[in-house]
Amino acid sequence: RLPGAVSGFRFACKKPSRRASSVTSCGNHIKSSCRLIAFNADSAGVLGIVPVESQDGGKRPVTQLCCHSDVVTDLDFSPFDPLLLATSSADRTVKVWHLPESGQDLPSCPGVTLGPEGCQVDALQFHPTAAGVLVSGAGRVAKIWDVAQQKALTALDPHGDLIQSVAWKQDGAFLGTSCKVIIAVSPLLFQSIQGHENNKDSRLLWMNASDYILSVGFSQVREREVKLWDTRKFSSSLISFGENLLYCFEVCPTLPALTQVTQCLTEGKSKGAALVPKLALDVMSCEVLRVLQLTDGFIVPISYTVPRKEFHEDLFPDSSGPVPASSAQGWWAGDNKQVEKVSLNPARRPRQPLPSCLMPRAQREELAPPDTEQPNTRPGAANRSVSAEPSRVGGTLLVWALGWGKPLTPSLLSPPGPSSKFRHTLGTLLPRSTHITNLKGLNLTTPGESDGFCANQHRVAIPLLSAGGQVAILELSKPGRLPDTAVPTIENGTPIADLCWDPFDPQRLAIAGEDAKIRLWRIPPGGLQETLLEPNAVLRGHTEKIYSIRFHPLAADILTSSSYDMSVRIWDLQAGREALCLRGHRDQIFSLAWSPDGRKLATVSKDGRVRIYTPRRSPEPEQEGPGPEGGRGARLVWVCGGHHLLVSGFDSRSERQLYLYDAAALTAGPLSVLSLDVAPSTLIPFYDQDTSVVFLTGKGDTRVFVYELIPEAPFFLECNSFMSSDPHKGFLFLPKTECDVREVEFARAVRLRQSSIEPVAFRVPRIKKEFFQDDIYPPTAVCWEPALPATAWLVGSDGQHRKLSLQPKDMTPVSAAPQDVPLRKFVPASHYLEEKSDEQKKEELLSAMVAKLGNRDDPLPQDSFEGVDEAEWVGLRRG
Repeated sequence: RLPGAVSGFRFACKKPSRRASSVTSCGNHIKSSCRLIAFNADSAGVLGIVPVESQDGGKRPVTQLCCHSDVVTDLDFSPFDPLLLATSSADRTVKVWHLPESGQDLPSCPGVTLGPEGCQVDALQFHPTAAGVLVSGAGRVAKIWDVAQQKALTALDPHGDLIQSVAWKQDGAFLGTSCKVIIAVSPLLFQSIQGHENNKDSRLLWMNASDYILSVGFSQVREREVKLWDTRKFSSSLISFGENLLYCFEVCPTLPALTQVTQCLTEGKSKGAALVPKLALDVMSCEVLRVLQLTDGFIVPISYTVPRKEFHEDLFPDSSGPVPASSAQGWWAGDNKQVEKVSLNPARRPRQPLPSCLMPRAQREELAPPDTEQPNTRPGAANRSVSAEPSRVGGTLLVWALGWGKPLTPSLLSPPGPSSKFRHTLGTLLPRSTHITNLKGLNLTTPGESDGFCANQHRVAIPLLSAGGQVAILELSKPGRLPDTAVPTIENGTPIADLCWDPFDPQRLAIAGEDAKIRLWRIPPGGLQETLLEPNAVLRGHTEKIYSIRFHPLAADILTSSSYDMSVRIWDLQAGREALCLRGHRDQIFSLAWSPDGRKLATVSKDGRVRIYTPRRSPEPEQEGPGPEGGRGARLVWVCGGHHLLVSGFDSRSERQLYLYDAAALTAGPLSVLSLDVAPSTLIPFYDQDTSVVFLTGKGDTRVFVYELIPEAPFFLECNSFMSSDPHKGFLFLPKTECDVREVEFARAVRLRQSSIEPVAFRVPRIKKEFFQDDIYPPTAVCWEPALPATAWLVGSDGQHRKLSLQPKDMTPVSAAPQDVPLRKFVPASHYLEEKSDEQKKEELLSAMVAKLGNRDDPLPQDSFEGVDEAEWVGLRRG
């Protein structure tokens, strides 16, 4: 990407939704018109047909079209008739179908059959300007068909290899094909060039009516490549690179440059993908792109939206309309008329005619559009707020490239409406010099109720896969490669169920074993130098295996444990005895959590109930309410100052969900339920009391969800997720004092991999980082010092942590910074077409972006500084 080039679509965010369907893996077999989606079904030669828009209750009826006797290899909808579908197959034929409106029976025979060819037909595409013109690629020959006359207009010269892809230029004058070479051809001109060096699958895409072709394929070493070609100088590609992720790009041929807009994570492996036509997008929600992902069991619409409201002409230039510019015979005779552009503004959009070439001529004339276009009179169109300004943006396109069967990476931004000041959170792996590597023999079978390992500001404790329940203790202050020989460990003597560091004594480690005992170990100040065999103390009382253990957040020497005996026990470690025992559970206890003030204890169990106890008052639950329906696991944490409970669990369909409860009205059920994804592991929540940000991830996940929680609707404000290239075995957060406030780092975590421990920093991009961002760093609790002893808490006393400012002495709060920055203003898109320096363009575009996204009714004192530092912009572009 060139310096200074900034995409206007860089804040587009994806919103995947799940709908059932079925596919087989045979190429990129899903296509969409403005009304219907067609995709490969389980059976060979059968397509599934489903409407684009949902019907009653959000349901989409799926019907099957039995169209070929062998596998369907490609399919395409006519750009002028959303019900006209062409299919090709390994049975060597091309068939054209006129599908009925949704809810009607599908045809049993095609309207037109073309062929058979000498071999299977691998690719086809309708002409973009002429009605009833279709190109097909079979073997080494590409043919152009007049569908209405059912004859071939021409057969292009044989290729040197099997044709893999065909693509029309938007003006219909050129056709591109790809095999091992890329070929651009018209009736008067033939060009070819060596394309991608590997003979694996490749695809072509013309950049609208420009002279540029985008190709995707594989390099000689099987790395995926994206190349941009100028057909006027067809000797070499302009841009080439290899990657293994799904990208959304903005293409600007005038530079030329490919500008990355975003990366997107999908829940399942992709079997294919298709774009929904522009005329079917929800432009009033600023949806600029919609991709349909085909997986093993779903069609997943992935919507890219720009966080704006109402219709914006600069995002939606006029698009090709639904009326063909010429007939098949007229185009073949040399007529190069172009399809008339139509506005995507709902108030000015024309009705869509259906001039199918398969209909009788009289019926087609009845459906032909009048000479004068009428405005759209659909219900609701007049009520939408629109802009009457003409489009000022030209020559800018959105394209996407999809890696089949690969995990993909998201970059999410908050949707329109309330947004979080942490929405641009960047999760960053710290340099390798801070990693602990060469870990061996990790125990990956710890119970689901355990976090898998535990960490404090000094060291981590990791269970090992060996007899006797060994635990490795590693010092975070000593990163680097561990020796190949065995490291000193704790010999617990029994398999480990859970383990936890004492928050007020960083050298004391509590380990719960499967023998229903809790052992307390003390680590020497410099770390383990030799194997520990004898614990300092052993707590006995549970009669069955222990689930989990948690220390009290305020009182020293108070430990809580839950067990298979359906009890929750509170221990006085100073006295070495059980102090309290809580009853009332009827099934396995998934999780427990202390309230921030240390007065109440909440639990969630397999019986589908959430309970709140006041342990010093009664051993029975004070409140009880409905919890997650699924019995696969759950976690909970107190949020929003201890006034709410956040529970992560599963619904009856095993979909991971978040439940937010009012802690004072648990019986009323959740205030809000948020569905996330489908995955086997339970989401473990980590809540930051200072920022009200919750991080959620599971053991074996590659993604960390980030949300800011607010006590009123919409409750969950989505922020950028953190993605890793491989699954982590555990993910834990360190105290706030470990954060680098000079880099606007508000959370620090450690990530456990198969053979290493990696620190991860979560930062908020800000300009003027020389100022202390006091809106992000309120005084934090000194959580490493107890507020009261165990004896005082047990007799009814309460306390609270003292507060500590994280502001360095040499930094000024941003709220007290001089207000000498220029006022932000919105600059229209046409302003950027004038001649300006790169620095001017970057500064003005940043001001316009902040003005659009930062307009809030309750501005923060540092609003004038919010943004991304120049060094970080450069780093992000290069990354």
